[in-house]
Amino acid sequence: MAAADRSSSIVEYFGGEAGYRCGYCKNVTGNLSHGMWAHSMTVQDYQDLIDRGWRRSGKYVYKPIMNQTCCPQYTIRCQPLHFQPSKSHKKVLKKMLKFLAKGDSSKVAGDEEPMDSHREDAIACSFVLKNESDISQSELKPLSVEETERVETEDNNEEEEMKKEVTVKKVESEPPQTCVDKDSAGSSERSNSAKLVHTTPKPGKGADLSKPPCRKAKDIRKERKLHKLLQNQTHSLEGTPSQVEPQVLLSQNSKSKANQPKSIEDFIFVSLPDDATHQLEVRVVRSSPPSCQFKATFQESYQVYKRYQMAIHKDPPDKPTISQFTRFLCDSPLEAENPPSGPDCGYGSFHQQYWLDGKIIAVGVIDILPYCVSSVYLYYDPDYTFLSLGVYSALREIAFTRQLHEKASELCYYYMGFYIHSCPKMRYKGQYRPSDLLCPETYVWVPIEQCLPTLEHSKYCRFNQDLKAVDEGCIKELGRVRVLHKRIVMPYSMYKKRRKGPSDEASVQQYASLVGQTCSERMLLFRS
Repeated sequence: MAAADRSSSIVEYFGGEAGYRCGYCKNVTGNLSHGMWAHSMTVQDYQDLIDRGWRRSGKYVYKPIMNQTCCPQYTIRCQPLHFQPSKSHKKVLKKMLKFLAKGDSSKVAGDEEPMDSHREDAIACSFVLKNESDISQSELKPLSVEETERVETEDNNEEEEMKKEVTVKKVESEPPQTCVDKDSAGSSERSNSAKLVHTTPKPGKGADLSKPPCRKAKDIRKERKLHKLLQNQTHSLEGTPSQVEPQVLLSQNSKSKANQPKSIEDFIFVSLPDDATHQLEVRVVRSSPPSCQFKATFQESYQVYKRYQMAIHKDPPDKPTISQFTRFLCDSPLEAENPPSGPDCGYGSFHQQYWLDGKIIAVGVIDILPYCVSSVYLYYDPDYTFLSLGVYSALREIAFTRQLHEKASELCYYYMGFYIHSCPKMRYKGQYRPSDLLCPETYVWVPIEQCLPTLEHSKYCRFNQDLKAVDEGCIKELGRVRVLHKRIVMPYSMYKKRRKGPSDEASVQQYASLVGQTCSERMLLFRS
């Protein structure tokens, strides 16, 4: 037993909730999920949780009960390093360029995205407010190492006394280690193995700087102009260089090779004419803990969200309140981390703000994690619906993931939330290829092309075709689950001896089976 350090995740498990309204099929009580309140969470723990089908809304972390919920929600991830925009994606990018250059806001028939936002997973978020924890912060602060060691010594002494009374000595086996699945069925991968999941070979992307090809003078002039434009954009974000919120700008990857299809960078970072009608800037600001830039733009961002909710989701003028906006889209349990090997902006929760001519027109809420950019939500000014900002922001986030990958090589996936095949208007996420769906039983990734035929026949499916395959990350030793009880960190086996009242073993067993052995031994499960 040991005291928790500041980087420990602390969660309060609520179990399987009674059904609540589904934001997709509108079933009043059909949406079923398990949930827990995350008082704090490391980015690695959250990465491992979303690789087991969990997802956050504010500080509430939930996992759909896949074989019971009305609209099964499968975790979907895109592979940005291999991504090529489709015709419809290019159309959206070209439309934005035309608008920026000439101010053309004409709408083309059939040009709109299938939904107002590409991230509607959190539309039914009443459970966020309903399940907010009322535990005081003092109860969540673990005691010092000396205190926990004292309690551990007392417990060890009790154990020795018990052993003396028992004549038969029990030989305990060494704790099992989590197995790495080397032979997953088909092309599926282990989701809880960073090495296996995240060693996708880099695609040929952009020019090889060590062997520059012959280039036309026109291309060199365009590159110089682009470089100057990006420099000006960087300095215009937050004033002086020391105040600039960390933002990675692609310049090298905007160069395309001859005879290769255009990448999204070729559209996003194209040089605009000097007399362009509009200027678009994208700023990445840390939302939790809130940076000074986030605080300075909070009110403007909230007003955009309010207009969005009123126009798109028909909210009354008195909703959403600032408090609801904060809890839903600003609060996050993720701890900010800035390791030397990570991206310049660090890991954690951010708002990606889209500024058009000096005002916010859209905000993408994202989490930057060790192996991915995880999309949380998007809201935008309804006056700019004609720009298909849901699709445009998704493409920008894919490009952003590729930028981050340049510094943090393991960060190479873009998680788009949930894919819901039983809801036709939510199938568009499958258009970002290549992409994979998470098997809800074995937690391996399977290419979406292999999943779609089975989803046509049944809304709930096990994607792993190897019928012998099991969840390799499942709980093997319940006693090793870490617990925070009366500010003392201890294994569940010790807590169980101390607990008074009815047994909570069934609840702890359910929690551990859902988060997996690895997370259950790292995170602290709060017990009153």
